[in-house]
Amino acid sequence: MGKVTGFMEYERIEEGYEPVPKRLKNYKEFVIGLKDEQAKVQAARCMDCGTPFCNSGCPVNNIIPDFNDLVFQGDWKNAITVLHSTNNFPEFTGRICPAPCEAACTLNVNDDAVGIKSIEHAIIDRAWAEGWVTPQPAKVKTGKTVAVVGSGPAGLAAAQQLARAGHSVTVFEKNDRIGGLLRYGIPDFKMEKDHIDRRVAQMQAEGVVFRTGVIVGSLPEGSKVTNWAKESISAEQLKAEFDAVLLTGGAEQSRDLPVPGRDLDGVHFAMEFLPQQNKLNAGDKLKGQLRADGKNVIVIGGGDTGSDCVGTSNRHGAKSVTQFEVMPQPPEVEDRPLTWPYWPIKLRTSSSHEEGCEREFAIATKEFLGEKGKLTGVKTVRVQWQGGKMIEIEGSEQILKAELVLLAMGFISPVASVIDAFGVEKDGRGNAKAATENAQAYRSNIDKVFVAGDMRRGQSLVVWAIREGRQAARAVDEFLMGRSVLPR
Repeated sequence: MGKVTGFMEYERIEEGYEPVPKRLKNYKEFVIGLKDEQAKVQAARCMDCGTPFCNSGCPVNNIIPDFNDLVFQGDWKNAITVLHSTNNFPEFTGRICPAPCEAACTLNVNDDAVGIKSIEHAIIDRAWAEGWVTPQPAKVKTGKTVAVVGSGPAGLAAAQQLARAGHSVTVFEKNDRIGGLLRYGIPDFKMEKDHIDRRVAQMQAEGVVFRTGVIVGSLPEGSKVTNWAKESISAEQLKAEFDAVLLTGGAEQSRDLPVPGRDLDGVHFAMEFLPQQNKLNAGDKLKGQLRADGKNVIVIGGGDTGSDCVGTSNRHGAKSVTQFEVMPQPPEVEDRPLTWPYWPIKLRTSSSHEEGCEREFAIATKEFLGEKGKLTGVKTVRVQWQGGKMIEIEGSEQILKAELVLLAMGFISPVASVIDAFGVEKDGRGNAKAATENAQAYRSNIDKVFVAGDMRRGQSLVVWAIREGRQAARAVDEFLMGRSVLPR
């Protein structure tokens, strides 16, 4: 550890933000990372706590005390080596991970946690700037071939690990660019897409082949070519051409809200709204983009996707933005002795909320109202929860004006077409069924077909996707070679 008394001497240092008026004018990242000296002070707060709960709080089991100590000592090059030993893409997690490691930090029992995420962010940005992130091609090729279906964080992590083990890896992506939900689900102001592009370039130098615009299974009925897929390839082809197939698609089946008026013009899924802006930012031309300019916008859903809709609507120039959450407002400060080291339920205010947003809790949508087929308002009712059941409060109905409603209530499961194309068995939630801890880890019921990430566990965090991609890569490597030197 860096400094024995550091946690008593230094306060937590937060990353900064550019002023709201400035950042609302564009879609660029606006977080101001820690300077080297600030990162050193932050790292000095890491305690000699005996059992570092942060390691287990982190899904990829980052070796956090070690890289904190190296930053304190000024050994940034070894710090990125330690960080990369467990996490293929710390530039992703250092920007968009909610940092469960910090919730598990021992200092968080009665003080502010060590700023682990900000240190990770500083390490990887320094590593790219110094040219320390370089291709690591395998010295010996195995002659084995692997198809990875889906190029989100799980697919990318698995592909990189398998390529470094010496296998020939081809990644299939239905969209026109690599990245999955990283590319088209996360706004650029949270993570600019050049972070993905330079990782793709690194992986190509390591031997990974990327094929975009390819739908695995079949194109939607009645369509020949779409704006997101140029060709299709059957499950049978992949199984015949490759020694192993790994399915890593995202959970893209949005949760709907089937209330009267759902078919009105102006009610849309968040994932109809967010990808369009990312495509425009990338230089694409779109007809009929969903815009929030001058509109009263209601975002239904209180999670990260809803927050992303808030930030994007404000950048469009929305007249007003209101976010609904059906659950009661959580406490502003968690009961740490009760929740630590687990992820606590507490009120979380994002940077997008700070840019301008009304937040309504314990509210449900009864009906979408409209005139001549166009949305004009939302009929709501206040609710309370008793015995795990939602009960409407009599006399609390109201009508709010709205010209755009964005449904951001989470995702039910992966789109079933890929799973069904391979004949993979599903669990009760519609995800591909596979264990994670036994000899059949990440194997589906179909020979040589593996599943990982959202495809297996359902909607989850980027950091969980990276973990599952890495673990699935080891399982595939063991299947192909009888043993594996890849880390879990």
